[in-house]
Amino acid sequence: MARKLFAEFFGTFWLCFAVLGTAMMAAGFPTVGVGFIGVGFAAGLAVLTMAYAVGGISGGHFNPAVSLGLAIAGRFDWKDLIPYWIAQIVGGAVAAVVVYWIASGAPGFTAGGFAANGYGDLSPGKYSLLSCLVIEIVLTGMFLIVILGATSKSAPAGFAPIAIGLALFVIHLIGIPVSNASVNPARSIASAIFATTGAWSQIWLFIVGPLAGGALGGLIWRTLLSPGETPANIGQVK
Repeated sequence: MARKLFAEFFGTFWLCFAVLGTAMMAAGFPTVGVGFIGVGFAAGLAVLTMAYAVGGISGGHFNPAVSLGLAIAGRFDWKDLIPYWIAQIVGGAVAAVVVYWIASGAPGFTAGGFAANGYGDLSPGKYSLLSCLVIEIVLTGMFLIVILGATSKSAPAGFAPIAIGLALFVIHLIGIPVSNASVNPARSIASAIFATTGAWSQIWLFIVGPLAGGALGGLIWRTLLSPGETPANIGQVK
């Protein structure tokens, strides 16, 4: 179990380090940077690389919403849910500390939003609370369906990390203008730690939304797309 938790810690660390690091240090550097498309690439590539690196150890969740969705879909043991959540949240928080430490070495550094998620005045496009809640639920739900389908035994072997990484890239293209794209409570908590814009007061939405979306995606897969699936017959149900 310890190896699984370390894998989740390092996988979530790398994902959050990639997203926060790119957003804080590369998105607009120095006047023209990689922009939000670059942040989306960073997220997708981080998940892709860590899924290949440690996915065989822990399953490569790196996200509390993914762990919940997999448990609901029958792919993950409920007794391991809380330990996974702790490892993921700690991994994200440590990544935030490292990014802050590095970024604060630049002259004139201010934490600002620290790539935090938000609605209303804290939304990149000033989208409403309801808009941000809906997009977080929909994007996370679809992310779970991609994960469950790509890792099914009926899917081509060895390509799941590519599909999952590309899905996360697309999610960021859609979600960044609206909510700054969470779909991951560990990532949202990590960025809110150092944000100076009041992001912490809105953190509930970026915990509830992704968890609800993950649960919905797992339920849709289990009841509609692969009814009767169990850990023993993954991909064999017709």
